[in-house]
Amino acid sequence: MRISINSHFLSEETGFDSCGNVRYNIFKILNMKITNFEKRVSKLLAVMGNPFRLAILLEIGNGEACVCHLEAALNQRQAYISQHLMALRDAGILKTRREGKYIYYHLSSPKILDLIQQAATVAGIKADRFPVSTEPAVLKKCACPHCEDEKEIGGIQITTQDSVI
Repeated sequence: MRISINSHFLSEETGFDSCGNVRYNIFKILNMKITNFEKRVSKLLAVMGNPFRLAILLEIGNGEACVCHLEAALNQRQAYISQHLMALRDAGILKTRREGKYIYYHLSSPKILDLIQQAATVAGIKADRFPVSTEPAVLKKCACPHCEDEKEIGGIQITTQDSVI
């Protein structure tokens, strides 16, 4: 099929092949350009789509947690947790704060928990089945300063958080 078209009607969506036939770039004609919006949202949802990463985000909740805390709470190895934390941090979902030798992770925005709840609603999960997000609990297995809540020194019980002696 040979079509004669004035060149001013051609745009980047059309062109001619070596035989003189009109060729169309169907992706540009259908406006299937991937914009920065789609790339950023897609990356965010892809990173959050991992079930273990969701567990990390729900454990951190509105507070903050170190790797050793997540290790005790989620019953996984430190290396495994660190890999997921790195992916969440690289995607901009988590931010960090250093205190001595400990790095504490917290959500970059509280709207992330809202997004998880909205996704759960779309997935058909009833509101009473949502995990309640609070600050991470104090864990006896965790050795970070936040979790070393109670120690016994010489038979005297000392609470290190809020300094009650």
